[in-house]
Amino acid sequence: MDLKGLTAVELGKKIQAKEVTVKEAVEACFAQIDKVEKEVNSFVSLQKEAALKRAEEVQKLIDDGTLTGPLAGVPVAIKDNMCTEGVTTTCSSKILSNFVPTFSAEAVLNLEKAGAVVIGKTNMDEFAMGSTTETSYYGETKNPWNLEHVPGGSSGGSCAAVAALEVPYALGSDTGGSIRQPSSYCGIVGIKPTYGTVSRYGLIAYGSSLDQIGPVARDVTDCATVLETIASHDVKDSTSVERQDTDFTSALVNDVKGMKIGIPKDYFGEGLDEEVKKPILEAAEVLKNAGAEIEEFDLGLVKYAIPAYYVIASAEASSNLSRFDGVKYGYRTKDYEELHQMYKKTRSEGFGPEVKRRIMLGSFVLSSGYYDAYYLKALRTKALIKKAFDSAFAKYDMILAPAAPTTAPTTAPKLGASLSDPIKMYLGDIYTISVNLAGLPGISIPVGRDAKGLPVGMQLIGDCFQEKKLFQAAYTYECLTEKKWVSMYDKTEAAGKEEA
Repeated sequence: MDLKGLTAVELGKKIQAKEVTVKEAVEACFAQIDKVEKEVNSFVSLQKEAALKRAEEVQKLIDDGTLTGPLAGVPVAIKDNMCTEGVTTTCSSKILSNFVPTFSAEAVLNLEKAGAVVIGKTNMDEFAMGSTTETSYYGETKNPWNLEHVPGGSSGGSCAAVAALEVPYALGSDTGGSIRQPSSYCGIVGIKPTYGTVSRYGLIAYGSSLDQIGPVARDVTDCATVLETIASHDVKDSTSVERQDTDFTSALVNDVKGMKIGIPKDYFGEGLDEEVKKPILEAAEVLKNAGAEIEEFDLGLVKYAIPAYYVIASAEASSNLSRFDGVKYGYRTKDYEELHQMYKKTRSEGFGPEVKRRIMLGSFVLSSGYYDAYYLKALRTKALIKKAFDSAFAKYDMILAPAAPTTAPTTAPKLGASLSDPIKMYLGDIYTISVNLAGLPGISIPVGRDAKGLPVGMQLIGDCFQEKKLFQAAYTYECLTEKKWVSMYDKTEAAGKEEA
């Protein structure tokens, strides 16, 4: 039986039905990793021995009826900015290359309680700062659809691992689009939940007011199932929200009749290539034909989102990353004479260029004389952006938008094309960062391909705590189109039936 083409829920059902053992599921993942990992470079570290041992433990709990959930025994990959007890957690940075946490992130613990088997930690942009997964200390990750292109970022390792069929699903984190943008580039489904839905305990912070953990998977059902598993109130996270409506799989209903969907004119104007616009508007037409009401409107304030985001995120990053100084843990320079020199050399040698750029920007906007002019103004802009979304959601159930612009002549940029121009890379986040500034949920689903065969993703944005509406609309689109978007690594029978 070819297991690599199965979704997480499909694999979980086979494990519960005793058609497949947990060990076989784990071994199938490592067999695929052995085939493709040298090309794709999705992982920073693999824990094969520990995963096989865990597989035996989970199998016993399934056999005796203790574990009956949909993810029991299903392998998962974890982005390398989430702490995992006893396993190196690096944030793809030299400065944490030897850091081994003594605890696990709450989201990881929730998966393990459900019987998931962690097989490795995925590559990412260093400290989640980047949109291409090229700023990693461990080398760039490549897009499984075309190895000359980036997978997006910063959760590019997690998304590439799912697209290359190395794992059925993975966890990523989203500070300004880091789940949705690479999901779009890799042709998979990824959701950034409402801020506070998933505990940030154990997530190494980039921008604390923006970061949120979420799943990436091959279909909407998997994403709903995983989010339902990891969502929880956590007293260890002061931003964690106590919710009673986290039964997200109940929203997997093929019905959008009466749903009001707004399309912001600002998102479909200058800067969006026709090859991205066309499949997204065609997807909107599919939902319209199914009974949804589609209407264009002016969202406004879009042009202010990027400067506001990078001021706030960089300010928070400069504060959060000040703890990495070579004193308590992580990398320490070998050659120094006194304390301040040790600080300087450790941080100069330990951080990459993009991280240094954002630390310096953040330190500048927080400095005396500039705090009011930049940081406070950015916070006010953030409040105005949230107000604009509130006005939109008073009228619409959700907003339909692109997940990422295009870098002509393709959607995902070529490797190396963005690093030479950081501003261009920052502008690649134009359709996603407003969601983080406003703390909203957003899901990316694949809707087509460009002329080069690279995926195009559509983003659905909901009001706070309205993930169920997003899942319902995304699931309906998936049911109506019945398209199976697969990368070049999918040689399964199902892939051969893909609709053009």
